[in-house]
Amino acid sequence: MIKVGIAGASGYTGLELIRLLANHTKVKLSVLTSETYQNNSIADVFPSLNGIIDINLQSLDSQALQSCDVVFLALPHTAGMDLVPQLMESDCKVIDLSADYRLKNPDDYLEWYSVTHTHPELLSQVVYGLPELNREKIKNAKGVANPGCYPTSVILALAPLLKTDWIDFESIISDSKSGISGAGRKTSITTHFAEANEGLTPYSLVNHRHTPEIEQELSNLAGKPIKISFSPHLIPMNRGMLSTIYINLTNKLNDEHLTEHYEKFYGNEFFVRILDKGKFAKTQSVSGSNFCDIGIKLDNRVNRLVLTSAIDNLIKGASGQAIQNMNIMLGFEEKTGLQSPAIFP
Repeated sequence: MIKVGIAGASGYTGLELIRLLANHTKVKLSVLTSETYQNNSIADVFPSLNGIIDINLQSLDSQALQSCDVVFLALPHTAGMDLVPQLMESDCKVIDLSADYRLKNPDDYLEWYSVTHTHPELLSQVVYGLPELNREKIKNAKGVANPGCYPTSVILALAPLLKTDWIDFESIISDSKSGISGAGRKTSITTHFAEANEGLTPYSLVNHRHTPEIEQELSNLAGKPIKISFSPHLIPMNRGMLSTIYINLTNKLNDEHLTEHYEKFYGNEFFVRILDKGKFAKTQSVSGSNFCDIGIKLDNRVNRLVLTSAIDNLIKGASGQAIQNMNIMLGFEEKTGLQSPAIFP
């Protein structure tokens, strides 16, 4: 059995990793860390794990984590930046769920995160872990930077168009909405029930930190610089994410042609589902699952394409995708532990 460690096990993504890995047939949870709840059983922190996982949480210890075959870093941004090289130098594989190694230009960290990256030499070695687009690189990686939730929903929706001459690359707009769990488990005024309930709130307009990540990957796929207008919103539900993306077309197309193109692009991808004509992605259909649903609609009146892309921000947008990456890195069947459908009827 593969020994797995999770740093930051008491957060939402940590819990989802534990919940999904509890049913994984090839791994055994070995080390769980939490600075807030160290020395407590994980089942005391999350009663849902009673009778399933009973491991004591410990403080962040690189030596303990190095005893594992695979380590998931579910830590706040910058908290694991110096831990990644220590783990990569050992015999364990690292999957970092933070943004610490997603961006490949070290200057972007100073601009968007106001930090100087302490290991810029590793940015090119840590693979951007979007399996549907980077599978071959992930197979041989020692370190993987798990994508952000918003970027996953946006990049998967746009990827099939970026090698075509069908779209105006300067017209891309994404209106994206996330459940409150996307803000993490730590409380704040913004995520307080009375502040968030019965409302829909835009935030970090123009300068959201996921913008450079989205643009980096779209540019890599297109082979030229891509800019995007990205508008995130907080919506009062626990989990789920929906991106509605608008792009002006340069050619006359039809829904059938576009759907066929998307189906061909993602033909062998289990976790990306292209919806039939006239159907649009919705969070209910993916909540609790590792699927990304993509709906396509052409607005002939203005010659504009409207894409809808839905994921569970904690699963395909974080922990589920991290396990998908682990499966690829270790040569397991990619769907192992991840085949559950959405929890909504």
